[in-house]
Amino acid sequence: MTLTSLTANADEEQLYRETYRPQYHYTPAHRWIGDPCGAVKYANKYMAYCWGAATTKDLVHWKELNDNAIQGLPKGIAAFTGSVVVDKDNTAGYGKDAMIAAFTSYDEQTKKQSQSIAFSHDGGLTYKYYDKNPVIDIWSTEFRDPTVLRNPKTGDWVMLVAKALEKKVAFYGSSDLKHWKWLSDFGPLGDSERSWECPDMFQLPVERTNEKKWVMVVSINWSREQYFVGDFDGKTFIPDSTISYPQYIDDGLDYYASRTFQDYDNPGNNDIYTIGWVNTWDYAPTAPSKWGKGVWSLPRKLTLYQTADGLRLRQTPVQALEKLRGAAKSRTFKPKAGTTPLNDIAKMGNTYEMEIVLKDGGADEAGFNFCEGDGRKVTLSYDNRSHYLVLNRTHTSNVEIPKFNRMAYFKVPGNRKSLKLNVFVDKSTIEVFVNDGEQVLTLLTYAGINQTGASVFSAHGNSTITYKAWPMKSIWEESKQ
Repeated sequence: MTLTSLTANADEEQLYRETYRPQYHYTPAHRWIGDPCGAVKYANKYMAYCWGAATTKDLVHWKELNDNAIQGLPKGIAAFTGSVVVDKDNTAGYGKDAMIAAFTSYDEQTKKQSQSIAFSHDGGLTYKYYDKNPVIDIWSTEFRDPTVLRNPKTGDWVMLVAKALEKKVAFYGSSDLKHWKWLSDFGPLGDSERSWECPDMFQLPVERTNEKKWVMVVSINWSREQYFVGDFDGKTFIPDSTISYPQYIDDGLDYYASRTFQDYDNPGNNDIYTIGWVNTWDYAPTAPSKWGKGVWSLPRKLTLYQTADGLRLRQTPVQALEKLRGAAKSRTFKPKAGTTPLNDIAKMGNTYEMEIVLKDGGADEAGFNFCEGDGRKVTLSYDNRSHYLVLNRTHTSNVEIPKFNRMAYFKVPGNRKSLKLNVFVDKSTIEVFVNDGEQVLTLLTYAGINQTGASVFSAHGNSTITYKAWPMKSIWEESKQ
């Protein structure tokens, strides 16, 4: 056996076990992964791209198909973020049920961004570049990230594209996916400080009603997302409110460029799922992971619920994740003032799920430390008088990452006597769903191998803590067989 083959075997043995590699979030074998693109459900499976293809039947166990699905790109042209549709009626002329990718063509020499398409005859495994691209070109260097959907009123196609530095989303219409006409612009509105990118739009059911509303999601400032609830008349998106303050998708530190799965098996399905990119551009290129860079979030189910201030977005982790649970550990207690180690959680090695309830028994600031060890930790604390939830990652990573040491905080609405948290810790990532997904916090940790501790703390000993925790199985064990 040669030295080369010995090295290859060693690398294969280590694959999916590398330091920082999440065990139940999707990551590619060996490459960069950024914005989820082309999320569709078709032929009883889900697919998503970046622009390598990946597929899953349950939104939990993923199979990477390739690292370059779009074939025939001209020299000097790169494929940026986009979407995929299934052309069931052969409107583009590539055949019934052909899959069509719409994406931003980036000219590496001029920096110009325009919109192009490619078509697939092999079920979305690969796409052939359309030889008359681009299909939309406004001669801009800040015009990107198309989402294409079917107009439910006319059956025509609608494309949303970000005019990034104008903080606008442009709407275009087409009958054949090749010839497009401008329809309208939306924006600026809400958070319009620096940029808009990666627009998505979809209909969501309103809980406890038979109503559906349109929701537009826009990635902003290269760091987070905001959303608007409203109506769409086929040409124009009309928000329910034009108040200036934004509604954010995620109040954590690392969630961006999400896409919903368009369901072509059952277009009227109310089960709407989304995935996002767990990262932020400030430090994405400097991540210390060795297999590559980038993580996709846990899939989330979306609905709308009514509040005194209008409709708000609820995000809950996909139920299929429960298949990964091991034997549960549970406990109810009233910790004394100070810090109490959670040794049963520490044994799970930063690969676990927790359901937590903090009950108010008087003035207190209480919470949890995760990824604890070597003097480092992530702290999630709740003050039951001010109702502020604070996420502190200022001393977590075991390596120096520029601009990484940050905090996030927000005021939990209402005057509840308890706070419910669903926490997913997965090696270098944490996702926290607050009060059944009314708010979410997503963050990277890059905790070291000795940082597997967990503890609960209380300032005054007035909080009752209930938790149930499960070690989570790796989704990669089957992939390696």
